[in-house]
Amino acid sequence: MEQAVSQEQARTSTIPLEGYDIIMLALPRFDGPYASNSYSIAREFAKTHRVFLIDNPYTIKDYLSERKQPTVKRRKEALLKGKNIYYKPEGVEGDLTVVTPKLVYPINWMNPGGLYESLSKINDKIVYKTIERILRDHNVERFMYFNSYHPLFGKYFPDSWQPDFDVYHCMDDVAHSEYLDRHGPEREDYLVARADLTITTSRELCRLKKKASDKVVYLPNAAYSHIFRKAVENDLPRPEEMKGLEGKKVIGYTGNLDTRPNYPLIRKVAEQHKDKVIVLVGPRNSKEIKEQRLDEMDNIIFTGSKKLEELPGYLKYMDAVMIPFKCNTLTRSIYPLKINEYLAAGRAVISTRFSEDIQDFEEVIRLADSEDEFVRLAGEAAEGSTNEEIKKRMAVADSNTWEKRVKQFWQLVAERTESLQ
Repeated sequence: MEQAVSQEQARTSTIPLEGYDIIMLALPRFDGPYASNSYSIAREFAKTHRVFLIDNPYTIKDYLSERKQPTVKRRKEALLKGKNIYYKPEGVEGDLTVVTPKLVYPINWMNPGGLYESLSKINDKIVYKTIERILRDHNVERFMYFNSYHPLFGKYFPDSWQPDFDVYHCMDDVAHSEYLDRHGPEREDYLVARADLTITTSRELCRLKKKASDKVVYLPNAAYSHIFRKAVENDLPRPEEMKGLEGKKVIGYTGNLDTRPNYPLIRKVAEQHKDKVIVLVGPRNSKEIKEQRLDEMDNIIFTGSKKLEELPGYLKYMDAVMIPFKCNTLTRSIYPLKINEYLAAGRAVISTRFSEDIQDFEEVIRLADSEDEFVRLAGEAAEGSTNEEIKKRMAVADSNTWEKRVKQFWQLVAERTESLQ
């Protein structure tokens, strides 16, 4: 079994690459509709290094369809003219700058072949020119390049491309991602083979990526425990969508409502627990929600997307929370961000047994081997938790914070740079 860096190693490690800057490219945008581990890592890096986080490049198609959105309006001059490309996010401890490249061509829909490769070279040139500008504008001399799960960029960076340390961050099985499955696998294998270090968020991904390189290690996701502990420790107001639910048992879910949840299972929970309310917090990105007619059910509430800082206010008023993921090839490689968030909030968790990594939490969560068992366990979990159970969950989450995880990362970098000397 692949192992992450131990807690003892993390405590004794020092921060390597002192004086180096960090240039990151990430698939999730920092101000996207749901929390991302890429942005969490960037924020931790910024406490000890100067960090330049390059936005997932907007395509021309993205701009035309989203140009009226506030997030795109703020980036307009950068996207169209290459002006005002730097942005300092609020509330970040340290030195973090978000960088917006100019528009790129929308080519992900194309089949592999000569035209795709030609346009991919042009897109890579646009992103590389942004990197060159960062190096020039900010007098960057030595830097680590950290590609956080964006395999579609970087294959055609010029031969002169020589970061002092090159990291690839693998978060999902690209071969089974609706957005990345067409071109992602080939591109990702190239980037993994080139990298000085590849970190994966699940053991399954670690095994898969070791086929492309022997410089691959397992480093799971984490959480901002101090934020989610507020669900237990703070007197938070009841969210507007949950007013009127006093006296009712609530089973919740927080996160992207995409292809991963098992929507027939969610429907079954709602049907067999009509005395309870199901609250789903997150952006709706699956047609299955309509197909299963979940939005027509009287005891299901959709809140839409919420900021990370708002989630404890919802979790506080949930009696139990669920991870109703499908059990398939994609979810087999997932270590969900939400598990440590749920535990930090002290909530009782019910989950399908979708991955090897989720089983690490079996002592503090309820794992179901069938849909009927999931429904039954959901009912049991909603009946309440003891103070001892809540404290035990929070203690597990406290061992999986982003601060500790990034310390583990630096230990891995130290070991790798020593081997390169």
